[in-house]
Amino acid sequence: MYKAIAANKRNTLLIMAVFVGLISAIGYLVSLYFGNSSITVWVLAGAAIYAFIQYFAASSIALSMTGAEEIQKKDNPRLFRVVENLAITLGIPTPKVYLINDPAPNAFATGRDPKHAVVAATTGLLEIMDDSELEAVMAHEMGHVQNYDIRVSMIAFGLVSVIGILADVVLRMFFFSGDRRDNNLNPIVIAFGLVIVILAPIIATIIQLAISRQREYLADATSVLTTHDSASMVDALQKLQTYGRPMQKQNTSAAHLFLNDPLKPGFVAKLFSTHPPLADRIKRLESSATHF
Repeated sequence: MYKAIAANKRNTLLIMAVFVGLISAIGYLVSLYFGNSSITVWVLAGAAIYAFIQYFAASSIALSMTGAEEIQKKDNPRLFRVVENLAITLGIPTPKVYLINDPAPNAFATGRDPKHAVVAATTGLLEIMDDSELEAVMAHEMGHVQNYDIRVSMIAFGLVSVIGILADVVLRMFFFSGDRRDNNLNPIVIAFGLVIVILAPIIATIIQLAISRQREYLADATSVLTTHDSASMVDALQKLQTYGRPMQKQNTSAAHLFLNDPLKPGFVAKLFSTHPPLADRIKRLESSATHF
């Protein structure tokens, strides 16, 4: 488990390096377009400031997107005690607990580190899970906290947003401000630059998806290691297969945070799903039960 945490910290640096490279490429394209090399520096500086703000604000944004409301022990003793007991078991601070009034069974964790973590569950999840299954699900979410998945997710979310915004601005610039174009600029360079701008958000999203999918497998395994009960995690995932549904308040930006994909099913949604199929997750847990 310590190796997984260390790997996530290394992945954070790798993600930042890849995203900075993509942002630099977009900034360089803009600098060529206007014939001013200093623009690249300004683009990088602006992107860094935006990502920094997102790093600290993204969890609050995610909570507002989902309609989650913070609760205390008196509001829902069952959920609160499960989270408290798991925090003691894992040796981490008890995160803030939120409840989402939604019949769709789901849960998520967010924050930048275990000291500033949040876990949330829907009312639908509490209704269909028995106590051992609820413990397994929340151990999964607490695993995201312990493994620093929440930090990787916040950084990826912030940087993907930066690249999307930059790409949109540059495309609009190319198509709606032709009078500023440098006529001496090589058309091949312009064409190549447009390809970069179009592909950059797609590449960034694919990186984010790969990270999200792998961390779901890791959190499933963490849940079993924490509770010493692989059957309950398998049962919980099977219930999600049976009773899972899209959430009432949906947002693609926050979808990667959830235990199960909260979006409406469809070809594009499946292609760019932030979660591995539930059947694959169940199969992995069942095949590894003896190792746990």
